[in-house]
Amino acid sequence: MIATRQHLPSTRASITHKFCVDRHEGYLTIGLHEDGRPGEIFIKMSKDGSTMSGMCQAFCRAFSLAIQFGLPLDEAIARFKGMRFEPMGATTNPNIPRVLSLVDYVARYLELHFVERTIRP
Repeated sequence: MIATRQHLPSTRASITHKFCVDRHEGYLTIGLHEDGRPGEIFIKMSKDGSTMSGMCQAFCRAFSLAIQFGLPLDEAIARFKGMRFEPMGATTNPNIPRVLSLVDYVARYLELHFVERTIRP
């Protein structure tokens, strides 16, 4: 079976969320398919051009391609939730008070807003 990429429409709705993890401020933008499912993510860090900003762009591109090629969102989240590296710590989001990394924050945010579950671990 050959995976096919599900492209988003040229004009699409999105959600932009401001966050802060251990004094590292950024914006998470989630591009949505017409049915409201996430189809791409972008992270814009306040320190543009930094190594962290570049790694965030690489992570977003890989994550976006994975879900566009059919990896279910909950499985993508499971792969990235809990990853531990700096920056980590307190956030400004009362629903996600502490995280283990920026990747962990993104996974938890997506899980909180886009994965329907009756029980969350």
